[in-house]
Amino acid sequence: QYVSDLDFADVRGQESVKRALEVAAAGSHNVIMVGPPGSGKSMMAKRLPSILPPLSLNESLETTQIHSIAGKLKKNTGLIAQRPFRSPHHTISEVALVGGGMTPMPGEITLAHNGVLFTDELPEFNKHTLEVLRQPLEDRTITISRAKYTVTYPCSFMFVASMNPCPCGYYGTDDSKCNCKESSIQKYIGQVSGPL
Repeated sequence: QYVSDLDFADVRGQESVKRALEVAAAGSHNVIMVGPPGSGKSMMAKRLPSILPPLSLNESLETTQIHSIAGKLKKNTGLIAQRPFRSPHHTISEVALVGGGMTPMPGEITLAHNGVLFTDELPEFNKHTLEVLRQPLEDRTITISRAKYTVTYPCSFMFVASMNPCPCGYYGTDDSKCNCKESSIQKYIGQVSGPL
């Protein structure tokens, strides 16, 4: 999945968020954006690859190999020249996220290698599925061990997430009143562990 037609320069306003994303892109830092629905979190995340440095030849070769192994390349496709942008649905399984299966295949985190892994509505993801991201984020590789094989895939990606501040999405906003109970807000935010 590539978002080459989406340009960060198209974003109007949101100066503080744009600046934060620029700093994150410059240092390849992970980012979580918290805000109400419709504030532009997903729109900005999809445009983030347009301000990342171009792929080097080695990165392009590596990215192309990964997508070839996963069967994601179209016929007669040359080297991948754009940074990957992967945005898995919140119902994704652990295996689809990290890879594996009966025949070893790269998961979303490896398909995002040299690019961006975006998780929209982060608390909606299964908490245990999110926890499997912790080690790959630190090591920049994922080793999958099964009875019949052990395989290591690269997964050096920029992790970008978005979430609402509460279940209804309007906690802390001036124009809308939040109807969420404090306990439901804490439970919602608690879906994302501190270390992650």
